[in-house]
Amino acid sequence: MSDIDPKLANRILIGLAVGAVAGVATLLIGAVAPGVLDGARWLANFALDPLGQVFLRLLFFVVIPLVFASLAAGVAQLGELKDLGPLATRTFTLFILNMSIAVALGLVMMNVVRPGDALDAETKTQLMQEYGGAAQQTVERSAQRPSMSPQTIVDMFMPRNLFGAFVGNDRNTLGEVLPLILFAILVGAAAIRLGDTKRDEVVATLELVTRLMTGIVQFALKLAPYAVPAMIFSVIVKVGWDIVIALGVFVLACLAVLLLHLFGTMSLWLKLWTTRRPLEFWKIVRPVLITAFSTSSSSATLPASLAVTREQLGVKPTTAGFVLPLGATMNMSGTALYEGCVVLFVAQVFGVHLGWAEQGTLLVLAVLSAVAVASIPGGSLPLIAGLLVTFGIPAEGIGIILGADRLLDMTRTAVNVGSDIVTAVIVDERTPSKPVPPPVMTG
Repeated sequence: MSDIDPKLANRILIGLAVGAVAGVATLLIGAVAPGVLDGARWLANFALDPLGQVFLRLLFFVVIPLVFASLAAGVAQLGELKDLGPLATRTFTLFILNMSIAVALGLVMMNVVRPGDALDAETKTQLMQEYGGAAQQTVERSAQRPSMSPQTIVDMFMPRNLFGAFVGNDRNTLGEVLPLILFAILVGAAAIRLGDTKRDEVVATLELVTRLMTGIVQFALKLAPYAVPAMIFSVIVKVGWDIVIALGVFVLACLAVLLLHLFGTMSLWLKLWTTRRPLEFWKIVRPVLITAFSTSSSSATLPASLAVTREQLGVKPTTAGFVLPLGATMNMSGTALYEGCVVLFVAQVFGVHLGWAEQGTLLVLAVLSAVAVASIPGGSLPLIAGLLVTFGIPAEGIGIILGADRLLDMTRTAVNVGSDIVTAVIVDERTPSKPVPPPVMTG
């Protein structure tokens, strides 16, 4: 999914282990020596929490410009594909269908397993207190929201004061993501109508903004090996065993549903829409999946994906050359699934109820956000923070899952790549042969 330096990723993983082990050890020692636990909580409040906040707020800084620029640029670039006909239509339809099914599966899993319910009401109240008054106010406002209606939907997506919605109510809140996404889509659609030259200028400007925001995300990630263990240690010593259990259940549930989508949904697609045998197919693409899992990078895996798809699966070079590079930036079913799972899990942790209407909206936003930031290193982190705020959940809650993100990142990258190859096979078998220019890749 992301192009994070493997050494940095390993340091983050090691940091997670150190923070978790230290936190658990402190709880064990604190059971017989309460003074040690009190001292650890003082250290967390005085030093560790501020370090974690610096890391999180660097991510929060870029939410608004990153989402807007990347999504608007993506929509504007679709103008280059308007003449590709059946190939483009089938490709984009499968992309959207794939990601929608993935998110739906993730939401069902979180509703069935409900890992956030491992925390009792007292612990959830404690968490709300730890994350400050602003977070509590956010949840209270969420509880007071009117029931879903056509007018409510209009207000959610089209506020009277657009830029006021972006900025937020005060300095302690993030702006609203729903109107931002709609505005970005409108800007991208308007750019398509400007003509090739003007559209290219707009896209270049938007991509420059995206690159600048990506640079800030990379700054934040350099702090991650220190911030992640600090946040994990802090939340464990303050909350206790409940958060360890809840996070463990969340990770196992995420892994299970990611594998279910890859080997279940994608195998069903192969059965229904191709002449391939799923078992033989997965044997052929196994080395590619291993590469994707080990590198956590769709881009790094692209050469291997192209080679296997063309040479061993027999997909036409024109189809593979179109679908796979495009899929590496747009067809992010694993990423979309993960975003939905995180938002629902953190909502459960903080006791924020999301009904079926809100979860339906979450499905749409998770798909759109995955398309918008798929190729950006660490780009899903600030966007998840924005989604949390959209549904009345404290954005700081993302810190709970950051430590476990590495393993899940590796898995969802394999899901992304595997889904791309399946899509290429389906499109190849169902699209008449016709010379197609490969998409122009940027970034």
